[in-house]
Amino acid sequence: MSYTLRGRLESRLAAALLPFAVAVALAPLLRVWWPIELVGLMVGSGVLLDVAVYHRRLPYQPGWAALPLGLLELGATMALALLFGLNAPLTPALALFGAGWLLAQVLGHAVLPFLRLSYAEDGGELGRSGYALTTLAAAAVLVVGATAWSIRPPTIHLAAGVHQGPLVLDHPQRLVGEPGTVVRGGIVVTSDDVHVRDLTVFGGEHGIEVRDSESVVVERVRIGGATLDGISARQSSVRISDCRIDSPRTVGAQGVDISFAMTSPPSKVERCSVRGGAEGIVSHLAVVVIRDNDVSGTTLRGIAVTEMSMGEVDENRVRDAVGVAIFCGDYSHCMITDNTVSGTKPDPSGNPTRSGFGILSYFGSVATVGGNNTTVAAFIDGRFEPR
Repeated sequence: MSYTLRGRLESRLAAALLPFAVAVALAPLLRVWWPIELVGLMVGSGVLLDVAVYHRRLPYQPGWAALPLGLLELGATMALALLFGLNAPLTPALALFGAGWLLAQVLGHAVLPFLRLSYAEDGGELGRSGYALTTLAAAAVLVVGATAWSIRPPTIHLAAGVHQGPLVLDHPQRLVGEPGTVVRGGIVVTSDDVHVRDLTVFGGEHGIEVRDSESVVVERVRIGGATLDGISARQSSVRISDCRIDSPRTVGAQGVDISFAMTSPPSKVERCSVRGGAEGIVSHLAVVVIRDNDVSGTTLRGIAVTEMSMGEVDENRVRDAVGVAIFCGDYSHCMITDNTVSGTKPDPSGNPTRSGFGILSYFGSVATVGGNNTTVAAFIDGRFEPR
């Protein structure tokens, strides 16, 4: 089909109406803005490609080109999402994009040609309906955009220096530290849609404590001196990245603990450095992704996915753990791949389940393994499966 520029734009806007309506309905239901932001990026990247690429390079667009062009638009949308820091979970975001793309194909190849018999001859233009559609789309973007802007979470900048905590974050916000910012006594998060980044937390029972919250992001944070957990998340969904946690060598101290969150969206810990503590990164009854972290000097387990958790443990480096480096326990299901383990030592207690194993599957757990450089062992109906 040979599209005019107006036809491309009007057809795209027609296809965007239903995804936009779905996003508007989902946003208050989920208490997040990413569905609306994602549809906006989808339409924006598509319009940009229509004007700058398709209109110039594709005077005739064959039907088979829909798939490669869809992949191009997916790449452009993902690039814009990274550029603007869109905090959208990957699988639902891909599902929303895929549904929007499929709807556009059905409209362009079946519905619009049926409703407007001259659709192909007019190059995709929708006549008077097209003018009304353009006006409606512009008004919708302005209304929703203005609403989103007016209620967006505030950004709070902490000046360099020491701030006495614990700081309680009980409403959506962005807490950003300047170079040299230190919070003494911990941070407590009790609200959805909270970002904490670029600061140091020292002291407190927990460095950062997250309770009953979703869409919480912690990045580029350094934590030290907490008596128990560096980061403790309960019944919450968190994304933790580029952090550094130094834990004391005391009973019960943990670098990152994500627990009792099986009904929450998956949590992720990536590119963090965790040193010391009984356990470095641990999950209990949660869905987690633990990827590309450095864990060292733990006295119980380096990384643990336990108590009926589901976890991916991928491309981590675990050094100098006592007892067990990577643990999959208590009816958990674990995908353990491409990890590097070194210097694991037997526990002086003589416990046979803590004899310096690289990977241990324990008590009815199933660990799928592949690409790891270390030994494996199983106790009490734990088992391994190849990747």
